[in-house]
Amino acid sequence: MSISTLKSDSHTHWKRTLNILFITQLFTAIGFSSIFPFLPFFVEDLGASTNLSIEFLAGMVYSAQAFAMMLVSPIWGVIADRYGRKLMIERASIGGAILLFLMAFAQNAEQLVILRTIQGLITGVVAANNALAAAVVPKKHIGYAMGLIQVGAGVGVALGPLIGGAVADIFNYSAAFFVTSALLLLAGILVWWGVDEDFKPKEKSDIQKAGFISEWKEVIKTQGVISTFVMRFISQLGRMMIIPIAPLFIRTLLVDTSYLNTFTGMVTAVSSATTTLSALYFGKLGDRIGQKHIMIYCSLSASILYLMTSRVNNGWQMLFLQALVGVTLGGIIPVISALLAKLTLSGKAGAVYGLDNSINSAGRSVAPLLGSIVAIAFNLRASFIATAFLFLITAALAKWSLPTIQREHSSVSS
Repeated sequence: MSISTLKSDSHTHWKRTLNILFITQLFTAIGFSSIFPFLPFFVEDLGASTNLSIEFLAGMVYSAQAFAMMLVSPIWGVIADRYGRKLMIERASIGGAILLFLMAFAQNAEQLVILRTIQGLITGVVAANNALAAAVVPKKHIGYAMGLIQVGAGVGVALGPLIGGAVADIFNYSAAFFVTSALLLLAGILVWWGVDEDFKPKEKSDIQKAGFISEWKEVIKTQGVISTFVMRFISQLGRMMIIPIAPLFIRTLLVDTSYLNTFTGMVTAVSSATTTLSALYFGKLGDRIGQKHIMIYCSLSASILYLMTSRVNNGWQMLFLQALVGVTLGGIIPVISALLAKLTLSGKAGAVYGLDNSINSAGRSVAPLLGSIVAIAFNLRASFIATAFLFLITAALAKWSLPTIQREHSSVSS
């Protein structure tokens, strides 16, 4: 076989795998986000079998899943490096499909919380997708790859609530869980059928020598990785801390609140859409000029835009500014994933993105509470000022703590 044929086969292989990961990310994002809008109402319908309040259980349905995922994601990451990343995607998607199917038969809110906690222990498709992409895609294209995966996530998150809400309204809440389960099962089958991972398992002696903690230490001690993880956590705090605040703030901006829910949904949808559209562009741009520059300018821009949002006087101003915020997030989210791939050694992708997913989940657990505390201590506008400050810190970290990564050049067309 000629060298040109080998290059062509390699190019086709990673492109095919990346396209399948995009579809997998799309399906799973639609599936998981489709149940978000009505989970509190489902909890209310189920009722409590203990003395716990419905409000507390509605919060636990979200936080228990995120907390469980935070604990186990690093472990799944190391297992992925030892036994294969494809296997981890199948575990997360098919395991998720089974658990979402069981949720449709929950008899009370406590059972739903338990199932959501187990879901956090078993799932983690995003981390598994990122790990496989980092292992398969050439380093010089990693920004594009992470951008494409983020596009799949963004489109899925935009479509999911619409599909889930429509199914729940036409049929019932249980039907939405069945649809979600089917989408996750399809994603797992697609990966099993379409992805051919060229994975070489470690020797047993190597596995015995390298424990979980030693592998995590090896990742963390790499120059720039701690800073990148800190940026992930802070940016996640910034993204999520206004989630419980935004609807309340929007209500103060509208003269006519009869369309409050519609307008709030529009703000979320527009921000998600601009994030999705910009992710691929910034992913490619980062491959050309370096991810460090993208992080600095996008984080700084997000800081300015959130500060401006704290001063808006009507809903349409907020809608416009949140659309621009979405553009900056389209640079920050996939660029951090690309940075992790470029900074760390090959063969450690699972450990890297397992830790990354754990940090993401930690931010998702803490952020809404932090946003609420700031709003109660000061006012609703203060939450946006605090968010602006967080993104300013992210920009400073990118400027002064990230190493400059040499960009790869190749004369071979790809």
